[in-house]
Amino acid sequence: MNGPARQTVTVALGQRSYPVWIGAGLLHDHARWLAMLRGRHALVVSNTTVAPLYLPRIEAGLDGLRWASFLLDDGEAHKSFANVGRVLEALGELGATRDACVIALGGGVVGDLAGFSAACWMRGIDFIQMPTTLLAMVDSSVGGKTGVNLPVGKNLAGAFHQPRAVVADIDTLATLPGREYRAGLAEVIKGAAIGDEPFFAWLEQHAAALAAREPATVQQAIARKVAYKAGVVARDETEQGERALLNLGHTFGHALETAGHYTALLHGEGVAIGMLLAARLSERLGMSAQAATARLQRLLEAVGLPVAVPPGMDPPQLLALMRLDKKNTAGTLRLILWRGIGRAEIVAGVAEADVLAVLTEATSAP
Repeated sequence: MNGPARQTVTVALGQRSYPVWIGAGLLHDHARWLAMLRGRHALVVSNTTVAPLYLPRIEAGLDGLRWASFLLDDGEAHKSFANVGRVLEALGELGATRDACVIALGGGVVGDLAGFSAACWMRGIDFIQMPTTLLAMVDSSVGGKTGVNLPVGKNLAGAFHQPRAVVADIDTLATLPGREYRAGLAEVIKGAAIGDEPFFAWLEQHAAALAAREPATVQQAIARKVAYKAGVVARDETEQGERALLNLGHTFGHALETAGHYTALLHGEGVAIGMLLAARLSERLGMSAQAATARLQRLLEAVGLPVAVPPGMDPPQLLALMRLDKKNTAGTLRLILWRGIGRAEIVAGVAEADVLAVLTEATSAP
């Protein structure tokens, strides 16, 4: 996939600031990302789908270093403590020192697990994000959230550990399956829905080009979403306030993913449905108008994202899973809702009866 001139977004965190490079051919630009390695040891963490496609590009740049690779099986179910242990064992076998670097080559599962492993090894070593999915490029690779899933819920174990750099090579999107690509668009839409109504309008205007993966449009969408998230992270790195807004749709979405055993829905699909459920709950609470919900649904459908809860899901079970969300406090639901497009806010003490009503309506719809 050929693209326009490369772009750089900086995540400004003082001495820990880092670049997010966005454009075509970046995995081949060895000098650029090798400059971020401080030592002589590197472990490339990838998966069995991505590695055959892109690991050779990274290998060519690591010539002369002491390095190894560790491959996961593909899929959300493999983002586990067991695999963190295996990555740490690989670092031990490599003889990785405090100046070693973990390179995460893959989607969000690889990035989250590799970053968490880097945070654990010797209480924290460097890592570089090389996202190969749209969802990872616009969301999980930026901001330093790392972690793994537990049987009782998603991302319940983790750490804030910022990367040294993010290398978002849009060429990798050419091999991304359509469903995975569309799932990434959910996170792009989410950023606009939270706090950037003009960007939302831009997405509406360019929905067809985005669905067709037009390179210049895709790169512009990535850069705008990353710039928005970088600003939020700079103001609230460890999610004490504003950063929680980035979880619009996630409390519903994570419950849907968990109920589906991480196989029924991709993360972005869960977020898409979750955003719509959050919009409907906002309507029910008198916070927003039906027109905003309809506008969101039209855009999600225009780029091919699901908007209905998968059949067979149980509202009380979904509500129970939502109670485990990390944003909740003192045993009460704390959700990200909105007052319309671009006006999301944190709402504490949401009545479970209202949430259950929205879930029941969604699961009983034809």
